[in-house]
Amino acid sequence: MNKVHPDAASALDGLLSDGMLIAAGGFGLCGIPELLLSAIRDAGTKDLTFASNNAGVDDFGIGILLQSRQVSKMLSSYVGENAEFMRQYLAGELEIEFNPQGTLAERMRAGGAGIPGFYTKTGVGTQVAEGKEHKDFPTGPDGADETYIMERGIFADLAIVKAWKADTTGNAIFRKTARNFNVPAAMCGRTCVMEVEEIVEPGALDGDAIHLPGIYVHRLIQGTHEKRIEQRTIKENANA
Repeated sequence: MNKVHPDAASALDGLLSDGMLIAAGGFGLCGIPELLLSAIRDAGTKDLTFASNNAGVDDFGIGILLQSRQVSKMLSSYVGENAEFMRQYLAGELEIEFNPQGTLAERMRAGGAGIPGFYTKTGVGTQVAEGKEHKDFPTGPDGADETYIMERGIFADLAIVKAWKADTTGNAIFRKTARNFNVPAAMCGRTCVMEVEEIVEPGALDGDAIHLPGIYVHRLIQGTHEKRIEQRTIKENANA
């Protein structure tokens, strides 16, 4: 099976539909599948739900799909760097399901492992816990009961992720912070499309260095990626 496609549009061919749930990798602007996001914008697919740590910035990442009004709901942890994201939410134009960052990552990982739900203490006693099943477990000191809430695994229709290197079978290596959400996002998609900076032949990558086995990856592309800085801080010249 040849997984390598010539471009993002061909890699997404036949996979997009209105109203679908997409899990997207990346952390801030690090490791986001920018080529695939641009192809989704160009395809005009709408009423999308995205599971992603954040939505990029106003004109980059998922932010471009917010600008084109193709996203109706976000499952996210952080929204602070995208003014349009905040504006749509405060205006009631966008539904947001807030998740603690670790919970969101675990929801994706659980979906990839076929686990429909799990219990966590994170969020107990807050708005995060509202409407969720509560259950006590004897995990406290001397076996005392502690309260947990149940979170559901994410089973996405499609996963889009970005890796640093991959071989033609999809075995992938991610660079540093890009590993945070790309791996669990890739795992939880019924179909996973991955863009990479470099595709190599099988055997070229150290087997012990693989972060994501190719069994999770169905299609991949190689492309040129923009290196953006989310917040640029420059030290003032003391002699100026």
